[in-house]
Amino acid sequence: MSSEQDILSMESSTLPPHNLSAVESKFATGRSKKDAGDAAFKNGDIKGALRAYHEALMYLLGLDKSALSALGIASAESNPDEMTEVDVMLEKIHANISACHIKQGNWKRALETAEKALAKNSTNSKALFRKGKAQAELGYVEKAEETLLEVKRISPGEAELVDAELSRLHARERERQKVADQKMRGWLSRGNMA
Repeated sequence: MSSEQDILSMESSTLPPHNLSAVESKFATGRSKKDAGDAAFKNGDIKGALRAYHEALMYLLGLDKSALSALGIASAESNPDEMTEVDVMLEKIHANISACHIKQGNWKRALETAEKALAKNSTNSKALFRKGKAQAELGYVEKAEETLLEVKRISPGEAELVDAELSRLHARERERQKVADQKMRGWLSRGNMA
């Protein structure tokens, strides 16, 4: 009898109920922080949105697939490439943080966070669009064009938005080239006068 009791106590100690509720609590808190970030962004409170999204990340990043499988959020024999609800939420949070950084003109952070979202799901067209926009603003024009064309390929419904962004990018590049050409002509004409 004592060996059966030992086995039962060992089984119950592998995943105590208090750990399960802690995982559930972290997941629920992370979700509510993400929702608060979404609401703040919609209201134009970019700093509040960023704060809420970062708090959501703090709760969600530590949740692993074994804890999630105990909750029924991930399957016990899940494929390492299979996305869980937490992965989907992390993808959305990173894409939304990228949007916040775009609103603030913080292009480097916008690019970094868009890439984090794309690491979770390479076909996230919003994150891909934000990556292309950030690349363009950072001066990586050819990469930006490739990224934006990829958005069109993945999500044909966004072709109009992508075409508008490409037109804006090309117009800005023509203007930059015109200014550079004028500087060069001015420099050359001064050199001839001496």
